[in-house]
Amino acid sequence: MILKKGAQVKVIAGKDKGKTGEILEINRKLNKIKIKSVGMIKRHTKPTKENKGGIISKESFVHQSNVKNIDIKKNVKKEASKK
Repeated sequence: MILKKGAQVKVIAGKDKGKTGEILEINRKLNKIKIKSVGMIKRHTKPTKENKGGIISKESFVHQSNVKNIDIKKNVKKEASKK
């Protein structure tokens, strides 16, 4: 499966099963990807001069075997042929 940054994917396994999103980051060494608004975790951060601190929600990595590539062009062609 070819995954690229910015591609649309659907989660097929795990706690976020059924959610779709855009790929934000890919770690090819660990075979993991970060998807927008999927796999959210809470991160406790100390306040610094730049950051206010507190509890921050951010995306975590999901293994690439738990996602399926969604090709929007194929879905549009299938719907057009049904009409």
